[in-house]
Amino acid sequence: MIPVTDTLALDDRDIELRFIRSSGPGGQHVNKAATAVQLRFDAAHSASLSEEVRQRLMRLAGKRLTGEGVLVIEASRYRTQEQNRQDALARLVMLLRKAMTPPKQRRKTAPSRASREQRLVEKRRRSAVKGLRGAPRADEQ
Repeated sequence: MIPVTDTLALDDRDIELRFIRSSGPGGQHVNKAATAVQLRFDAAHSASLSEEVRQRLMRLAGKRLTGEGVLVIEASRYRTQEQNRQDALARLVMLLRKAMTPPKQRRKTAPSRASREQRLVEKRRRSAVKGLRGAPRADEQ
């Protein structure tokens, strides 16, 4: 079990880890060692998640989510498999914690009287500045 919060823990069987070759520089070693990790988590069919958390997770995942609802996280920041595995799991846990917090409800507010007055004063000032940029009228020459 992978603890996410006090109320949520993921089963190890829900997560699939594959080790792949890292991209980028590294000499001959990078062509032989599969140190990067590809973590796959079936968010659409996981029994651990409630429906609200699942919807928020799928929205937060963005392009990391496949068409079947599988979340794919690739970690190749470190040079060892173990460090990359820990990094991928930490990123999954962080994403799940973010999905667990419900969004704050927005309360409608109206602009204050002083801010409306200030906006109109600023509009008049800008209008006057822009009016001076025009060509002079015939009676002013």
